[in-house]
Amino acid sequence: MSPRPLSPTSFLLLAAVVLILDQATKWLVAERLALGEIRRVIPSLFNLTRVENRGAAFGFLADSSSSAVNLFLIAFSLAALLLVLFLLWRGPTSAWAGCGLGLILGGAAGNLLDRLRAGTVVDFLDFYWGAYHWPAFNLADSAIVLGAGALLIEIFRGSRQPNPQES
Repeated sequence: MSPRPLSPTSFLLLAAVVLILDQATKWLVAERLALGEIRRVIPSLFNLTRVENRGAAFGFLADSSSSAVNLFLIAFSLAALLLVLFLLWRGPTSAWAGCGLGLILGGAAGNLLDRLRAGTVVDFLDFYWGAYHWPAFNLADSAIVLGAGALLIEIFRGSRQPNPQES
């Protein structure tokens, strides 16, 4: 007896959990840290800080004051959400793919809500080593990266499995 495949609803639930956790952590940061404030957590490695990012990932386009950039990022996020919802509706090929899509959906929705509400995304996780800082990010960004990683794992797993039509 083969295991019953997970339904798209399971992955939508994962997306909802990511969205709720993302919004809750951003709210906590906004309530407890002033803009630009830094709280050292692990010296020489990790701080909590409150940054508002007008741009995309890693601060790309953050220096632009054009409202067109925000509109572009909102449109891009909506297109990504629609694509992920379509892929979930079709039914993921595996649990790896479904979890990856759920993580991406929840993370993209979290950052989209920020953009729609304030025109910026709240970032607060600041990792660094000496003078080298990784750009600050948030839980939504983490979910998107983990989701993309799960999809890559699925792609590589699938490419190693023999094609039944070649037998």
